[in-house]
Amino acid sequence: MPVSVRKWFIPITATTLLVLGLFYAFWPRAVPVDLGTVVRGPMVVTIDDEGVTRVKEAYLVSAPLPGRVLRFDGHVGDTVFIGETSLATIRPSAPTFLDARTRGELEAAVNAATAARTQAEAELERLQALYDFAKSEYNRAKPLADRGTISQSRLDRALMEVRTQAAALQTAQANFSVRDFELQRARAALVDPDDPAAASNGECCLTIKAPVNGRILRILQESESVVAAGTPLIEIGNPADLEIIVDLLSTDAVLTSPGDVVMIEDWGGPLPLEGIVRRVEPFGFTKISALGIEEQRVNVVIDFTDPYEKWQRLGHGYRVDVRIALWRDDAALHIPLSALFRHEGAWAAYAVVNGRAQITKVEIGHINTNSAEILGGIAEGETIVLYPSDRVSEGVRVVGRETL
Repeated sequence: MPVSVRKWFIPITATTLLVLGLFYAFWPRAVPVDLGTVVRGPMVVTIDDEGVTRVKEAYLVSAPLPGRVLRFDGHVGDTVFIGETSLATIRPSAPTFLDARTRGELEAAVNAATAARTQAEAELERLQALYDFAKSEYNRAKPLADRGTISQSRLDRALMEVRTQAAALQTAQANFSVRDFELQRARAALVDPDDPAAASNGECCLTIKAPVNGRILRILQESESVVAAGTPLIEIGNPADLEIIVDLLSTDAVLTSPGDVVMIEDWGGPLPLEGIVRRVEPFGFTKISALGIEEQRVNVVIDFTDPYEKWQRLGHGYRVDVRIALWRDDAALHIPLSALFRHEGAWAAYAVVNGRAQITKVEIGHINTNSAEILGGIAEGETIVLYPSDRVSEGVRVVGRETL
């Protein structure tokens, strides 16, 4: 190689390599993206929320009168039978605490009532004797009056004396009964409800029987205690007759109607359950959310449509996730929501045409948490870009990102 050529060969070669390297470095490369496909298949629009199971007909057994309820030996889950199973036993409670002075006064009242009864008994015996004497006098005077030995007026006076003494005797008998009852009342004030002798007649206690067949759901009063009338004691019901209560936002409740299909998920079983909306209650209430926001809620009642064998492990007060279906189409054209974005006031997506991203305006219909129904603008089977970043624009070459 001549010296002149060798002199320029190295610089020209280095410059050429530098230019080629810069050209390669700044040559536009395909942007790696996640790709999806416009598909046709089942699509469902739902309202999702949490619900709680409850027995349809729960019975809260309460104390019908004040007293001391004895300790309940049953347990939650026990089976009860109507009119047979005892749910509570109520005994009368002591009216007041008897201190030394009160007890002395009550004992003195017993002694006074005893003395009054003795006095009434003596008066009764005296009047009984006078009545017997007047009656015997009348019996002797009547034959004499019949023979004319004594006058008729004397016989009438004897009869009047008998009637007078009979009336006095009845008054004394009534007075004796009053004094006897007063003595019983004075003695009753000293009776201890815990005294076995007081309970020997079997009328000391009130036993509450089960009003329906079912199982014990809650024991509200287990230990022995003094209760007032109306105090809740035990809640019973049939766990095989469950329903689900969901408190929806009022804006969601107006979209729900009786008969809507419900999917029940995350209840603990391997497969979702099915249900149906039975009732949307007409009354709303205010509920404070976890963020402290006041929300208007409406209770929606859901029935199970699956057989009991599938959800028999559920009980009263269990948490479940429900999805109420508002719209369903088994052959809807839809794409993932992650492919949509706003462009010039309309919805659009990047369709991949010949390896390049192309903005395509689409018309959408129903939307759920994952997909959007396509009414026009893009065809089934077309490839679209999911989660488009700022590196993706009109005409940019894209390539599918490899996923592990």
